Amino acid sequence: MSTPRTDVEQVELANTAFYEAMERGDFELLSSLWLAPLDTSEDDVEGEGAVISCVHPGWPVLNGRGEVLRSYALIMANTDYIQFFLTDVHVSVTGDMALVTCTENILSGGPTPDDSDELGPLVGQLVVATNVFRRTADGWKLWSHHASPVLAESGEEEDDDTSG
Repeated sequence: MSTPRTDVEQVELANTAFYEAMERGDFELLSSLWLAPLDTSEDDVEGEGAVISCVHPGWPVLNGRGEVLRSYALIMANTDYIQFFLTDVHVSVTGDMALVTCTENILSGGPTPDDSDELGPLVGQLVVATNVFRRTADGWKLWSHHASPVLAESGEEEDDDTSG
């Protein structure tokens, strides 16, 4: 495998690693992909570095490493299966900042019913996401993740014909 040559390729790999960590339930890897206080301490007068943020679909804004990582621990603890199929991925890099927009086509399964060895029912969801990355000495790290559900079309066409 060749080494990524451009910032865009490196950001694409960091973005993919984020979703793969979620799929595998690898909390340690997921945690390492987010900015840590030491990554950006020059940005904050208090010496705490840049504050990370996250918005999961239907959740309030989570700010700070503790809140964000707790949310992922909670999601991982309550999701037996999750798979992301990313589409419409666009990467833009300016200096030490990168913006990734994508559509998350998510397939997930809830906890296994007590009387069965099989996964709970699988559910599909369509979510649009914006991931903001920042270049650090250790590579590109997530600064912010914002995901919003896409409203499903009802399939019914409205009759706008008012003529009679």
